[in-house]
Amino acid sequence: MTDQPIRVVSATNLTDDELADLYEYPASEPWIRANFVVSLDGAITTNGSSTGLTTPLDQRVLKLLRDLADVVLVGATTIRVEDYIGIRTSETGTQRRSDRDLAPVPPLAVVSGRADIDPESRLLTNTIVPPIILTTTTAPATAKRNLQAAGAQVIELGPDRIETSAIIDALASLGMRKILCEGGPTLTGQLVADHALDELCITTAPTVVCGDAHRITHTDRHSAVSMQCKHIIFDVDGVQIARWVRRT
Repeated sequence: MTDQPIRVVSATNLTDDELADLYEYPASEPWIRANFVVSLDGAITTNGSSTGLTTPLDQRVLKLLRDLADVVLVGATTIRVEDYIGIRTSETGTQRRSDRDLAPVPPLAVVSGRADIDPESRLLTNTIVPPIILTTTTAPATAKRNLQAAGAQVIELGPDRIETSAIIDALASLGMRKILCEGGPTLTGQLVADHALDELCITTAPTVVCGDAHRITHTDRHSAVSMQCKHIIFDVDGVQIARWVRRT
């Protein structure tokens, strides 16, 4: 890949259509994009949650990225910590999805080897589209039955661990090839280590966080993946949002 000049964009007067143009998925599929907000010193949480780091521009981009995706992929721990509800789309977002032949609302696909999801959590009780639970054949049968009874689609992927290739194949079989990963670090680390992460979108908040907060990826496998910056969006409050794409 030949390096292209990094596009530098001001968020001031940036329209939603212009923002969508910056984040259109490439023609090659499947494509896995991850999205995180981080502090200046690399923390992805404050007091255990990303809420203290997010900004209006970060939320705007998050909603736009969801509008462009077939499915939002999340690890079970992140679902619990962030107390996820089902994805919502605005009237404009629904039209944007229709224009791209996408379903009206993207489902959440949750990776949980033990199917350790509360069937009474907001993930299942406060949603428009039932979630997809990606789990193992050895996960407790009762847990899987309870999730199915609560409306979830439960898909078993192997006996012991959930392989990255199995995740991609399962979602592709459902027609979901534009994948937005929202963490957490273990899931994202697995994608990076398996060289499956195509793109990383990072919002850098103008905040320094002390403590032992996690970084974007966590894995016991070493892997170095070279990335190329495609654009950086600057906001008046100092927030920076960068889009990085894997070199091929």
